[in-house]
Amino acid sequence: MGDNMSVERRTVLKAVGASLTTLGLAATTGCGGGSGSGDGTVTIRYAWWGGEPRAIAIKKTIALFEKKFPKIKVKPEFTDYEAFWEKFQTQASGGNPPDVFQNSVTFLRKYDKRGVLMDLKTQADAGNLSLDNFRNGVLSAGQADGKQLGIPVGANTMALVIDLKAFEKAGVKPKFGWTWDEYFDALQTIQDKLKIAGDTGYFSIMYLYDLYLRQNGKAFYTDSDLGFTEDDLTQWWEDGYKRVRSGLVADPKKIEQVKPKSGLSAGLAASEFTWDNFSIRYEGEGESDYGLAPIPTTDGKDTGQYLGSLMLSAFTGTKHPKEVAQFIDFMTHDPEVGKIMGYDRGILATSEQYEAFTPTDDNNKGVKAYEEEVAAAGVLGKITPHPSGADVIEAAFLRIGGEVAQGKTKPADAAKALFSEAKAAFAG
Repeated sequence: MGDNMSVERRTVLKAVGASLTTLGLAATTGCGGGSGSGDGTVTIRYAWWGGEPRAIAIKKTIALFEKKFPKIKVKPEFTDYEAFWEKFQTQASGGNPPDVFQNSVTFLRKYDKRGVLMDLKTQADAGNLSLDNFRNGVLSAGQADGKQLGIPVGANTMALVIDLKAFEKAGVKPKFGWTWDEYFDALQTIQDKLKIAGDTGYFSIMYLYDLYLRQNGKAFYTDSDLGFTEDDLTQWWEDGYKRVRSGLVADPKKIEQVKPKSGLSAGLAASEFTWDNFSIRYEGEGESDYGLAPIPTTDGKDTGQYLGSLMLSAFTGTKHPKEVAQFIDFMTHDPEVGKIMGYDRGILATSEQYEAFTPTDDNNKGVKAYEEEVAAAGVLGKITPHPSGADVIEAAFLRIGGEVAQGKTKPADAAKALFSEAKAAFAG
């Protein structure tokens, strides 16, 4: 989730989730990826996805860990999002995934179902890993079916990124608790005054639709199925397509043309929903000033928000469970690690690391202030664990929503197609 809907994720989810073919996983007991040596030193493999800045920072944290634990060596493996999950699936099918790896809620049940993920409560009970001092209930993001399948390293929540100059010129001031009607009225004002679209394409973002459903007493997922009806989704996509035709939502063809830039930073629209810690991308891409605004609501209060997270998971068949747990504990609690990583993977998840890092740039200061405001408002709920197959469904939602936006598929047909693909994904 933590990198969900980033530039990288928007483009590669299609590739990762488009195929319903999943490899049958081999038995995973006793096949850890780590190794040992005659002097008692062990080596564990640590894999993650992300760009070069993340890799540089993580390698610094590994050096700190190896200094504190000289008998544990860490072999880094990193790549981009798409290649990571393709490689991981192959490794898992052969019973040789990394000992420790970056993970998200989308994949917890999928790989737990296949016997890949360690229940980290066992290592917490053994005293090798602390589950204390996680902020705002984010530890629950790594839980499913009574197990602790991941330990959060960062937290983020959905936000509305706005072009501050455009909103100011239009005289629009977002406020906490504003309704969807007020949001769309604001976009209409922007369109009328500035002659640009108000939004880049909100209705193909699965996690935003999840918030909308939660505002209305539902959720995108139940424990084993979709938590809404075809009629619910048809209405959501009908409303979205109507706003594309009216110009309130940007022309999807123009959005495609400016990729990998965002439609927001390219000046095609004045706002875009995404994860709050992704907001730094807009300053790098665009020529305006950007900030975070509250999620619109149905009732003037409940935003449906929760904290998502990138997390660390462990291979249940590792030969070095204690050392793996010590590594995860260090990476999630050590203050120096927090200073090095900053908000690269979201707001730091534990109080030790959160208090150790003080953001100095406006973007990270804004993310911190936004999450503190959301937490203080008391609207944060618990994330709903995603069923196995959620990665396929997320990709389908993005793809099919894009077809609706382009007028290629009628909303009712699109909803039927999404439900059909979800049924196949759940059975996979």
